[in-house]
Amino acid sequence: MVNSHWRQALPSDLPAIAVIAARIHPELPERPEVLAEKLRLYPDGCRVPIAGDAIVGYGIAHPWKLHLIPPLDDFLHRLPDEADCLHVHDVVVLPEFRGRQIAGAYVADVATLARSARIGSLALVSVYGTRAMWERFGFRAVAPDATLRGKLASYGEAATYMVCTLPA
Repeated sequence: MVNSHWRQALPSDLPAIAVIAARIHPELPERPEVLAEKLRLYPDGCRVPIAGDAIVGYGIAHPWKLHLIPPLDDFLHRLPDEADCLHVHDVVVLPEFRGRQIAGAYVADVATLARSARIGSLALVSVYGTRAMWERFGFRAVAPDATLRGKLASYGEAATYMVCTLPA
């Protein structure tokens, strides 16, 4: 078994990230330039797990506002001035590397990043029936109002908005 670790994503990692994204999210495609914008806007939240010499996934998070879901496959243009959460846009670990707490390590890193920025919450949209996994990391489903339901629709039928309040 090859050990893995997370490191900050580099612009040169974007082709590998795009290939992984296309493989894992065929129903939720995002253009590589949209992913590149997130890396440019908030490089600290963009990381890749490395096993041996290979990129085996990616994590993308950025400051945002609670209960506002960034549009899928669209540009953010800029980050909010008064962010009150880190939005975990995506965490992907290739299937052959799952079960090794790789995603949990990313969530822990992002929680540390949030606390250092004096941000008290993480937020995400759970897709593909991953709600139980996110609950293990401390996320809780938020009952959607009509506006939130409309935004969740672009993420698929089973999409759930979830928030994790970080301990002080």
